[in-house]
Amino acid sequence: MRTRLAGMQGTAYTYDPDARTGSVLLDDGTPLPFDAAAFDAGGLRMLRPGQRVRIEVAGEGAERRVVFVTLQTF
Repeated sequence: MRTRLAGMQGTAYTYDPDARTGSVLLDDGTPLPFDAAAFDAGGLRMLRPGQRVRIEVAGEGAERRVVFVTLQTF
């Protein structure tokens, strides 16, 4: 089965600098957690709640997960 990747934007909601994990609020208000691998893939060193982020999401439904998170630049 092939995993579909989708690019999205959202807002950093939580972030634990020790674990490098947190969550993003999508523009529709849906929270979506991310793990250390997704954080590391984006090349960030720190993230503050409220920052605008760009994420890549794989899977659908209950299997949906963030695989990449980085700052949104305009």
